[in-house]
Amino acid sequence: MRLILQPSFLFLLCFLFLAATPTDSRQPAFRVLTFYTDRGEPDHIAFANQALSFVANFAQREHFVFTSTTNWEDMDAEKLKGVRLVVWLNDFPKTQQQRDNFQRYMENGGRWLGFHVSAYNDADTRWPWFLAFLGGGVFYANNWPPLPAKLIVDDPSHPVTRRLSASLDSPANEWYLWKPSPRLNKDVKVLLTLAPENYPIGLKDTLTGGDLPVVWTNTRYRMLYINMGHGDKIFSSAQQNRLFADAMSWIARTK
Repeated sequence: MRLILQPSFLFLLCFLFLAATPTDSRQPAFRVLTFYTDRGEPDHIAFANQALSFVANFAQREHFVFTSTTNWEDMDAEKLKGVRLVVWLNDFPKTQQQRDNFQRYMENGGRWLGFHVSAYNDADTRWPWFLAFLGGGVFYANNWPPLPAKLIVDDPSHPVTRRLSASLDSPANEWYLWKPSPRLNKDVKVLLTLAPENYPIGLKDTLTGGDLPVVWTNTRYRMLYINMGHGDKIFSSAQQNRLFADAMSWIARTK
C-alpha cells in the first residue's frame, strides 16, 4: 500500500523537528580560570574588577567557560584539570606548593596570561623557575604616578598585534622596567615596547630611559605577559581592548 502524506502533515513534521532541535548545540570551546585579588592597592583591585567583566563578556561572545577566584588553593592539580588557560590579574601564588602546581601545569601544556603585578619579582621572590619563565627580567623600576604612553608595535604580523596600527596610545598605567630586558633572551618575542619619546616619564618616580618591553611571550611556553593593569582607565581604549581580546584568543586557541 502506498502512503501519501498530505502537505499539511509534512509541514507539521517539519515544525516538530525544528522545534526539537537546539538553537545552539555547540559545546563550550574551552575553560578559562582567572585568579585575582580583592585586597591591597585600590588601583590594582579596580583593574581586576574591570578585567573580570571584560573577560566575562568576551567569554559569552566566544563561547567558553569562564570562572574566577581569589583563592590560590585553587592552583591545584585536580582543579586545573581541563583548564585551557590560566589568567592572573595583579596577583600570584603564595606558597611553594601553589608555585609547584603552576609549574607542572605549564610544563604539561598549560597556558598563561598575566597582567601587570602578576610578573613582579625581586631579590626576595626566590622563584628561579618563574624568573626564567618570564624571560629573565627582574623588576627594576617604575614611573609614578600612572601616566598614558605611546607604545610601538614590534611585530605587526603577530596574531596578538595584527589588528593594531603601528603605534598605540595606551591609557594611564604604571610602567615597569626590567633588568635585564627580556628582549635579550633568545626565547622571548617582544610584541609591544614603550616608545623612546615617552622619556622621561613620571613625576615623583621617573623613568629616564631604557628598553621597556610591554607585551611579550616566552616561546618555550604558551604564555603572554601584558604590563598594563593599574587603575580604572585601562579599558578606556578600544584599540587596547582589541589587543586584550586578541591576546586571550591567541593564547587559548594556538596549538
